[in-house]
Amino acid sequence: MSTPPAVPMTAAAAAAAASSSRRRMEAVRRHLLPRPPPVLSLNQLSAAEAGESPVIIGGMVLDIHAKPSVPPHPGTTVPGMVKYIGGGVARNIAECMAKLGTQPHMISVIGDDMAGDFLLKYWRVAGLCTDGILQVPDVTTPVVSNVFDRNGELFAGVASVQAVETFLTPSWIYQFYRRISTAPLLMLDANLSPESLQAACKIAYESGVPVLFEPVSVVKSSRIAPIAEHITCTSPNEIELVAMANALSTPGKFNLVKLEQCNNKAESVDYLFEMLSPAMFFLLEKGIKLLLVTLGSNGVFICCREHVNFIKDQKRCKVTPFSTQLLEKLEGCFLSSTPVNLSREGSSRTCVFHLPATSASVVSLTGAGDCLVGGFLSSLCGGLDIMQSVAVGIAVAKASVESEANIPADFSAASIADDARRTLLSARQIWCQ
Repeated sequence: MSTPPAVPMTAAAAAAAASSSRRRMEAVRRHLLPRPPPVLSLNQLSAAEAGESPVIIGGMVLDIHAKPSVPPHPGTTVPGMVKYIGGGVARNIAECMAKLGTQPHMISVIGDDMAGDFLLKYWRVAGLCTDGILQVPDVTTPVVSNVFDRNGELFAGVASVQAVETFLTPSWIYQFYRRISTAPLLMLDANLSPESLQAACKIAYESGVPVLFEPVSVVKSSRIAPIAEHITCTSPNEIELVAMANALSTPGKFNLVKLEQCNNKAESVDYLFEMLSPAMFFLLEKGIKLLLVTLGSNGVFICCREHVNFIKDQKRCKVTPFSTQLLEKLEGCFLSSTPVNLSREGSSRTCVFHLPATSASVVSLTGAGDCLVGGFLSSLCGGLDIMQSVAVGIAVAKASVESEANIPADFSAASIADDARRTLLSARQIWCQ
């Protein structure tokens, strides 16, 4: 049997078919791509004037958050909610700082895909500079997929962030040499390759710019080893702290044995100090000036030499209306009877302080650590001292855990100041000798 001849398609029919195809693709796109981000309003209380900005280098990630409505079970699906959220340690810290009035300069990499477009649009809508964000064709934007339990704690997760290591190269970082060399501070996350971490540290060291290293995870925290002498501050949790110390010494030298049960918070904190102090003191010996050890609901340990001074050139700091409000409420409310001066030169005493966390109604814990660091760095840039800045970081972290998003939509200076003041008034010196 012969095949009937093909009937030529009219122009109108071709146009209709093309339109139908576009509609189907648009439907797929809407399904896959998260809804456009809400219009971000940087806190008008604290819009900083143009000037040199802190530089943040690291991952910009699309986070996929899955939270079950019943306990998760291996090997099967359960009902719940799935959301798309802007993420990545460095990106979260930068967004947090921006909402607190400090305009950071972000250096990162994304793919030329729907996830990359989403992250880039979010940044532009926020009014933040995008010239340090490299969008690479035919590359998948970093994505992290997290599954949480019903309490907001991470149950399991998978991270695909190879693009950061592959394309956020020393050559791309060196294009922003002047930005880095004139910044009040530089923050690096451990998603960077060892070569890129060393390149960024070299610029900062040559220019006298303080560096904060964010360890990101237990596995990546070991990347501090080749650059430890150039790190001013780092912000690990208990497990990351031990991993970093082991990376700089004989593996297995330091360990953490968690106490199953404590009678009260004070007992828990004292036990944690006993367990963690060898690793903390060892990292100070390796050249790190300041340790912020995050303890979850137990707060934060600050460990440093008595003469530590994070930002040496105070002219690079820019006081904002937001930080002014914080300063007014926090002035003089920390351990006024304790003869400890963190900026006193000529002292070799090692000091450890504990700042407690404030109680919160937990919704999600994923952005808490990033918000703590963002609040800390923004406060330093706004002229607050180390103790005040950590207290603000703890208050900002509280706002984060009470929000669905990694970074809350906005922050109240009054609420942050009140929570930070309560933390400072409850702080205590654990060690100084």
